Amino acid sequence: MTALNRVPSLMARAGTASALTIAAVGGSIVVPGVASDAAAATPATKALQIAASKKGSPYKWGAAGPHRFDCSGLTLYSYKKAGKSLPRTAAQQYNKTRHISAGSRKAGDLVFFHSGSNVYHVGIYAGKGKIWHSPKSGEVVKLQKIWTKSVWYGRVK
Repeated sequence: MTALNRVPSLMARAGTASALTIAAVGGSIVVPGVASDAAAATPATKALQIAASKKGSPYKWGAAGPHRFDCSGLTLYSYKKAGKSLPRTAAQQYNKTRHISAGSRKAGDLVFFHSGSNVYHVGIYAGKGKIWHSPKSGEVVKLQKIWTKSVWYGRVK
């Protein structure tokens, strides 16, 4: 029986019950028009959570999951699981996103590392100047502070 179905039966057994009473006996309160946390999560938030869940997965060039990743493979996999499609490489992903300023960045946005006009690495912004990424051969998916100012930001459409 789902929590949604339990509320009426709990109320019927208890007569008129307060929200606190229902909560105390393990029921749920459903308020019309208010999304649950899961339903309120954006694709960007979901992608960030998926990337974080891959912490410790080994780097492998050309890999896009579910157990090994290169940098763009991790972002591709995370957004695909969140219901959005991205192209395969970091540069292609940069070209597919809506470019935003550092001041507009939000958790779940993509962070593109560049040298001149060449994009060479990508990660998912986690907030507080950190990203989830799959850095290089011999390393694993991890949360790391952004180490350079040579980054651009993109929001997945």
